[in-house]
Amino acid sequence: MALPLSLLTILVVFSCGPSGALGCVLPQKHILLSKENLALLRQMQRISTLSCLNDTKDFRFPRRMVNGSQVQEAQAISLLHRMLQDVSDLLLTEHASAAWNTTLLNQLRMGLYQQLEDLEPCLLQEMGEGGTALPSQRPTLDVRRYFEYLFRYLEKKQYSDCAWEVVRVEIMRSFSSIITLQERLSNMD
Repeated sequence: MALPLSLLTILVVFSCGPSGALGCVLPQKHILLSKENLALLRQMQRISTLSCLNDTKDFRFPRRMVNGSQVQEAQAISLLHRMLQDVSDLLLTEHASAAWNTTLLNQLRMGLYQQLEDLEPCLLQEMGEGGTALPSQRPTLDVRRYFEYLFRYLEKKQYSDCAWEVVRVEIMRSFSSIITLQERLSNMD
C-alpha cells in the first residue's frame, strides 16, 4: 500500500512543480471575496469624500503596471499577494480600528486573511526550490512603494478622518485592480 501512495505523492509533486502542469488555480471564491471586500470598503465610508477634497493626493497607483498584459502568471501571483498583504497591513494598525466601524473592519480583515491563505500554496509553488518569490520585480516594487506612500500620508495627516477617507478610496482603487488581476489569472488556467 505504501508504494502506490508514494507514487501518487510523486505524481502530485511533479504535476504542481515549477513547470506547473496543474498550474496555480485560485478558487472561484477568491474573486468573490475581493468583490465582497470592495463592497465592505464602500460601506465603511464615514464622511463625504467631497468634504476631503483638500486632503486628496495623487498617489500614482501603478494601474498600467498591475493591469498590463506584460505581467506573467508567476509575477501576477506575487503581485496579488503583495497588494493583499499591504492592504491588510494598513488595516491592522490600531489607527484603522479607531477610524472605522469595527464590525465592517473585522469582516474586511477576515476576507483579506482568507484570500492570503488561499494564495499561500500558489506563492509557495511560485517560490519553488529557490525559496524566494519575485518581490524585486518592477510591478511588485511599484506596488510596495505605493502602499508606503499611503502609510506615510496617514502619518503626515496624523490619521485624520479625511486621511482615512482618502486612503479608503485608494484601497478601493487597488481592489479594482486586484479583481482584474484575479480574473486574468483565472483565465490563464
